[in-house]
Amino acid sequence: IDPVEKKPLYHFLPGSPILSIATAGCNLHCKQCQNWQISQSGGRASDTNVLPEAMAALALERKCPAIAYTYTEPLVSYEYTYDCCKAAAEKGLRNVLVTAAFINPDPLKAICKYVDAANVDLKSFSNDFYRDICDAQLQPVLTALKTMKESGVMLEITNLIIPTLNDTEEETKQLCAWVVENLGDETPLHFSRFFPQNELKHLPPTPIETLLRAREIAIEAGLQFVYLGNMSSVEAESTWCPECGKLLIERSGYTIINNLPADGSCPECSAQIHGIWS
Repeated sequence: IDPVEKKPLYHFLPGSPILSIATAGCNLHCKQCQNWQISQSGGRASDTNVLPEAMAALALERKCPAIAYTYTEPLVSYEYTYDCCKAAAEKGLRNVLVTAAFINPDPLKAICKYVDAANVDLKSFSNDFYRDICDAQLQPVLTALKTMKESGVMLEITNLIIPTLNDTEEETKQLCAWVVENLGDETPLHFSRFFPQNELKHLPPTPIETLLRAREIAIEAGLQFVYLGNMSSVEAESTWCPECGKLLIERSGYTIINNLPADGSCPECSAQIHGIWS
């Protein structure tokens, strides 16, 4: 059981516990993967076999309002994830995908009927990066993002900024402009700090200045909610009203210090804040 902020989801039931489950395998082979021991395990069998209905019952027993399919790529185990989402929805639970969204539109549309929110790992805005670092392609991910938006899924996006690979200001500008135009300026965007691991141990951690500049670029592009992860910053971890500037949700790491009213409105100016709050 994780805090929902760990996904990261900042505009979905803040402060709530979320049952987090993972299956082995991934359809990408990212050189920067932090969960490579399970994502690249080749599908070796484990001794854990939990039916979808039992997973929903476990979430209810642990008083979790939602289930997150996370840590690896949940859409690789599509049938199991679909069945879990359906079983959870039938019990009144909510479903969250943490995904790279490298999937065809039709199966994505089908599972989105049962998905409430997602954090999509938009790894870069360069097809060369997707090809060389992830063994994948960019365009299917962009198509999937638009499909999820059209299906009513509450989206948040994470972009891990890796020195020398996807850290130019021009790429960040392109990514932010695309998000504003295709997903809306209310879409929360998380820039995350890279630390050396897996096949990229030779690269340095992302400089703090690079992350701060990326956040500036995103705000200049018109995005209302821009966060920084894997570093400490009250300003860049917290949620601020885009209308009046009031501090709405104060965070310290995964801890909520002050929360938003359950109706999702700013207590200062009554602006409705994008998200799922209750």
